[in-house]
Amino acid sequence: MTNPIRKALIGVALVGTTLTGGALGASLFGSANAQTTSPTTAPATSGGAPTAAPSGTFHSNEDATHEAGESAAREAQENAGQMPTVP
Repeated sequence: MTNPIRKALIGVALVGTTLTGGALGASLFGSANAQTTSPTTAPATSGGAPTAAPSGTFHSNEDATHEAGESAAREAQENAGQMPTVP
């Protein structure tokens, strides 16, 4: 091979590896910074009352053992079809 051809081949190889490395780096950098989606469910509370009312229709618990521990105000709310807010 003559000297000018060798220089051209080396130049093409350098440009090719630069483009390949740039594309690979951009791909890795893009995937490393990809934003993940946040959970759609609310985090569990630690023993307190829930912060938002659950979706759906309220159904009162009319079990005898449950009813024995309820206050009159809570039972009145349940009978009115409301989500109880009192103990």
